[in-house]
Amino acid sequence: MKIIEITYRYDGTDATVRPRPSDAEGARARLERGSRSIGTLLEDVADGTGVARRVIPVDPRDLGLAPGALGAPTQRPYAAVLGCSDARVPIELIFNEGPNDLFVVRVAGNGLGADVLGSLKYAVDHLGGSLKLIVVLGHSGCGAVSAAVDAFLDPQSYLALAAKHGLRGILDRLLIVVNASAMRMVGAFGADVVRRPGYRTALIEAAVVSNAALAAYTLQQEIGAGDLRAAYGVYVLEGRQVWAPRAGSGECAGLAYPPADLAAFGDFADTVLATERIARLLDGAPA
Repeated sequence: MKIIEITYRYDGTDATVRPRPSDAEGARARLERGSRSIGTLLEDVADGTGVARRVIPVDPRDLGLAPGALGAPTQRPYAAVLGCSDARVPIELIFNEGPNDLFVVRVAGNGLGADVLGSLKYAVDHLGGSLKLIVVLGHSGCGAVSAAVDAFLDPQSYLALAAKHGLRGILDRLLIVVNASAMRMVGAFGADVVRRPGYRTALIEAAVVSNAALAAYTLQQEIGAGDLRAAYGVYVLEGRQVWAPRAGSGECAGLAYPPADLAAFGDFADTVLATERIARLLDGAPA
């Protein structure tokens, strides 16, 4: 029998309460530790039996339960996360966080539409005292990106969306990234890459991470220079870990900061295509 217990706990002592990160790097490190912790927890029971337990400390102030507390608790997340609506990607659970730790916005394809930008701008303008990092989190096999890839591979299928304006709005933003990823793949592997057994899957994954990195870059331009930073990553459903290739580095685990400028996205795209994950997918290996 496999048993997984994830408990939110406050035991009445100050030692239970985790301090908020003081800067962007501290926030990124905490999110990475959290994702590794949950990934390890799930991995421990994936191929065996037994009980796996994780306790997530809760600050009573975040539930309005501190002694003498009156009214609603103050909102004080240390990070904002733009994630996908996919039900398999619960943001707080993935990062081992509890109530009031994260300001979460979720939309199909984690795209930067007007409502999303407005929500994140609200967080920046009104929660700046606690907010240290904005994260764009894509995920493997994203349905919105997959639909955009399929429309790219079979343009005639796009006609079926003629009257579906909401869906088209999502796909239109993604098609630009898909087209750029496809062109880069041809440049890196040659025109015959489209005949590789895992071409479609590899294109989806390349577009997923490129979309997340570009969104993080855009957000960094929106918020400007300063202590608040934007980062990106891709939650790999199959491995229950966060994946983020970086230009000029073999490191892919955890969250990463986006390229510093648009010119650097070329090196970033080449790094993505050179990863072991993309190579395996092109050969038709399971994701």
